[in-house]
Amino acid sequence: MSQAPRPPLQVTLDVWHAMFMREALARTMAGRFAWFWMIAEPVAFVVIMIGVREVLGRVRFVIGADFVPWLIVGLLGFFLFREGLLRSIGAVDANKGLFAYRQVKPVDPVIARNVVEGILKTVVFMVLIAGASLLGYEILPADPLAAMFIWFSIWVLGLGAGLVASVVAPLVPEIGRVLRMLILPLFLLSGVIIPLHALPHSIQHYLLYNPVVHALEALRLSFSPVINRWPESICFIFGGGL
Repeated sequence: MSQAPRPPLQVTLDVWHAMFMREALARTMAGRFAWFWMIAEPVAFVVIMIGVREVLGRVRFVIGADFVPWLIVGLLGFFLFREGLLRSIGAVDANKGLFAYRQVKPVDPVIARNVVEGILKTVVFMVLIAGASLLGYEILPADPLAAMFIWFSIWVLGLGAGLVASVVAPLVPEIGRVLRMLILPLFLLSGVIIPLHALPHSIQHYLLYNPVVHALEALRLSFSPVINRWPESICFIFGGGL
């Protein structure tokens, strides 16, 4: 007696589950210190920036917000977007052997990688929030539902950019190299380490075309006690220049 064929949705879910487990094992078991570097990278960035701030003379250039929580939230939000974009570029080429199975489509490894990265970055974010809270910083979100929604939105933004990059990069290999080179300028121009209100209005006008800027500022607002004062908060962040 032959077994009834599975519905297409069930086949897709099974493929995603299998690829998720494959990507998760490859990501977390790539080396002895794979888990360590996931947490050490953002911690190192925070420590370095705190050191730079101390050298500059304890300048409090984030008005109305504590520097460490402000930096952690922006840094992890950008890393969530960055990993979704960069790790999607090589997802198709790395899984070409699986395309021999007709159930596996080129979009499947991209989605699986982004889901893995989203879960890992969420865990790392929660660990850093717990660590900063134990050190006495007020980093718990003022509006947890808004924080979760915006965090998910940043993940979707990275997924969308990654899907586009995964299609273009195999056709034009130079695109992948260019995107990797542009990550550092994007990091500096997205308000991750320099608050936007500290920049001239003429520069802000162009930076606001960057969707990552809006995503990070919205995420920071959800962690701020002024979350229920959105109009004043937006003008406050951008120096009243809007």
